Amino acid sequence: QVQLVESGGGLVQAGGSLRLSCAVSGGSFSDLSGGWLRQAPGKAREFVAAITWLGDSTYYADSVKGRFTISRDSVKNTIALQMNSLKPDDTAEYYCAASSVISPTHAYDYPHLGQGTQVTVSS
Repeated sequence: QVQLVESGGGLVQAGGSLRLSCAVSGGSFSDLSGGWLRQAPGKAREFVAAITWLGDSTYYADSVKGRFTISRDSVKNTIALQMNSLKPDDTAEYYCAASSVISPTHAYDYPHLGQGTQVTVSS
């Protein structure tokens, strides 16, 4: 059973930066891609970014492209999301997630989620 634990959320002003981290345990990492999803109040959970565990291919939602960077450390079994130029619209609960889909660019591709970490961007 894959377990994911996020850290690094918080409150930041618009234009600022935050870095989210995720520790992954359990499962077979060579079969999984890692990703980040988010859910704002009253909205559906949405895809943010993904990285293949071995292939180093990355994918981003259009809304974060150029501002967010996903990375992974396959030795330490961690996934990170560097978020720059944050906007109030980025305010949401952020979830680290894992998927067996090769190119997981939809929220429904991720059956494994962490407990979430809150990111709040003030204007």
